[in-house]
Amino acid sequence: MNEITKEIERLKKEKNAVILAHYYVNDEVQDIADYVGDSYALAKEAKKSDAKVIVFCGVSFMGESAKILNPDKTVLMPDMSADCPMAHMADVETIEEMREKYDDLAVVCYINSTAELKCRSDVCVTSSNAVRIVKALPQKNIFFIPDENLGRYVAKQVPEKNIIPNKGFCHVHVSVTADNLKKIKEKYPKALVLAHPECKDDVLSMADYIGSTSGIIDYATNSDNGEFIVCTESGVSCELRRKNPDKKFYFATTRHFCPNMKLNTVEKVLHVLKTGENEVHVSEETREKALIPLDRMIEIAK
Repeated sequence: MNEITKEIERLKKEKNAVILAHYYVNDEVQDIADYVGDSYALAKEAKKSDAKVIVFCGVSFMGESAKILNPDKTVLMPDMSADCPMAHMADVETIEEMREKYDDLAVVCYINSTAELKCRSDVCVTSSNAVRIVKALPQKNIFFIPDENLGRYVAKQVPEKNIIPNKGFCHVHVSVTADNLKKIKEKYPKALVLAHPECKDDVLSMADYIGSTSGIIDYATNSDNGEFIVCTESGVSCELRRKNPDKKFYFATTRHFCPNMKLNTVEKVLHVLKTGENEVHVSEETREKALIPLDRMIEIAK
């Protein structure tokens, strides 16, 4: 254990803090975290924790979600500039236009979104429960925000609904192309293709498994196969290797990293623990409104 790690451990105890890290942050940050997972699982983990301070190693919408679910706890971000462009790729005006156009409409909001968008939505979803929740909604028309590719994937799984995808995307997942994937499949013919539903449709059509980040990890871990082509952000390789040291993992694009996630470093974790800087604030009005679709997701997902 190096000096930085020792100091982080000391400050965690002193300040009753917990460190949460998303699968997409750097390996060394995942190594010092108390919990590693996807954004919503981590927010729920924070809620279960007795810690008074949450250091959330991820991007801004994750810190917001953690604060919405844990209003009495202090939420700190190692880097306040770490943001998710896709989380902003929907707007209130379009939501209002859709509500005027369709009487029987539900606005379904991917958890990878700003608190403002959550406030304007009927229910939130994750990549692992989106299909199940959309199926359970009484509305026929679904405006799915902000990710177009996840919306189109859900539409294929729930053909009885009229799903209108918003024009948003994750730049990491759309950088995976069918041509790249074909070349890698030719190079590693025994490898199974594991894809996140934020990928484009032509990539998903070539996948052996489509699922959330945690779903991809579980599939690879439980599979008897020894090689996998992974179509998601490269940070997931840390957990994949940890759980599967004897298996091989290849990535389907040369642009398979999120620069915002990589802004989280152990030095910045130490800094916010020392100073209490970069605290996440959400107004009580916003928190109450954004909590409604989050609570509805939990209720329906049960």
